[in-house]
Amino acid sequence: MSSHVPIAAIATAPGQAGIGVVRVSGKDIASVIRGVTAKVLAPRMATLVTFRDAGGSAIDAGIALYFKAPHSYTGEDVLELQGHGGPVVLNVLLGRCLELGCRIAEPGEFTRRAYMNGKIDLAQAESVADLIAAASAQAARAAVRSLDGAFSREVLALRDELVTLRMLVEATLDFPEEEIDFLKRANAWHRVDAVKTSLVAILGRATQGARLRAGLSVVLAGRPNVGKSSLLNALAGEEAAIVTAVPGTTRDRIEKAILIDGMPVNVIDTAGLRDTLDEVESQGIARTREAIGRADLVLHLMEASSGVTPDDAQIAAQLPAGIDRLAVMNKVDLAQLAPGDDQATLYVSAKTGAGLDALRTELKRRAGLEAAGEDVILARARQLDALRRAVGAVEAATLHLEGSAPALELFAEELRLAQEALNSITGEFTPDDLLGEIFGRFCIGK
Repeated sequence: MSSHVPIAAIATAPGQAGIGVVRVSGKDIASVIRGVTAKVLAPRMATLVTFRDAGGSAIDAGIALYFKAPHSYTGEDVLELQGHGGPVVLNVLLGRCLELGCRIAEPGEFTRRAYMNGKIDLAQAESVADLIAAASAQAARAAVRSLDGAFSREVLALRDELVTLRMLVEATLDFPEEEIDFLKRANAWHRVDAVKTSLVAILGRATQGARLRAGLSVVLAGRPNVGKSSLLNALAGEEAAIVTAVPGTTRDRIEKAILIDGMPVNVIDTAGLRDTLDEVESQGIARTREAIGRADLVLHLMEASSGVTPDDAQIAAQLPAGIDRLAVMNKVDLAQLAPGDDQATLYVSAKTGAGLDALRTELKRRAGLEAAGEDVILARARQLDALRRAVGAVEAATLHLEGSAPALELFAEELRLAQEALNSITGEFTPDDLLGEIFGRFCIGK
């Protein structure tokens, strides 16, 4: 992938629309501008032009915008051709750009060039994809904050504090004969604790944001005919699963993505758990157990009229240890019970909707988002891993300060590891193969 050849791509979504955009970026695209518009464009000024082919015939009429480097998204010269949003005309216009020396952009290459040219850091670059893929308004707002650099600024502030602490340690190690305790004079112990506290807080917000970004995986489990499919339909607001009075109707898992107050939730209806000789149903039950093992939360459904049966108790005992679970008594309308709620058991009716609001509230609480503010960080798995490594390194560093003879060399090494972990978030030290993996997930044209 050459960074010197101008790149071009259709930057709007496939399909028909009122407006479509072809974007070009490169170190020198004057020939492309002249070839397409037959004009010299003034930077940062919308110009009404006719887009022309090699013979001078009109391809389309629209707006041309030229952004001169470095004052552009990519840090290179950028040309945006805004025409009518028909797939044919956009592809003809793109083909004209390719004739003039451009090549088709790889997925995410515009944003990758912005990163490589220092316009944004890696955390900001990833937030571009997160903003495009946001499944809720809260996720979109979190992505915008990261794109604006809020997450990066917090990370860099902690990184700078770690650098300062490393300097203090090195000074102490370099001049031991002076008997000047730089660390105590600089209150290093308190500063390390402050860094750890801040890192733990950021990790907590990032964990919430990761859940907001990826969604909560909820598995509905229980005996056959306790209302799992009915509850899925009630939460989804549509008939996503077949409901009958015949036990064992659901033979395979059914997944439905829904939003609960902006929180993505992937609800998985599963085959009822019971002993059976039916081969097809047995396979469905095996898949149910696989889904339970990967779930963030298991809703163990039971019937309110019968309470906890021996079969229910057996199912509860067979759920994986440590998995988050919530007991839900369904069909309270048949049991003639008033729906109530507590942290141990919820009483609902998938048929009448009784208790569903309490269930939605509990799902948000279990996801950690009920109390989440506007400062959640829409973190990715690699960012969470980096934050965990940084927290672990700082915690290890504090242990080396204990006792009458602190191990300053080991203390300094742990601070270095924490610093490198934070650097990996913003991309200060990031291998090319990881960059390829990150930007390869972007859409073409961005």
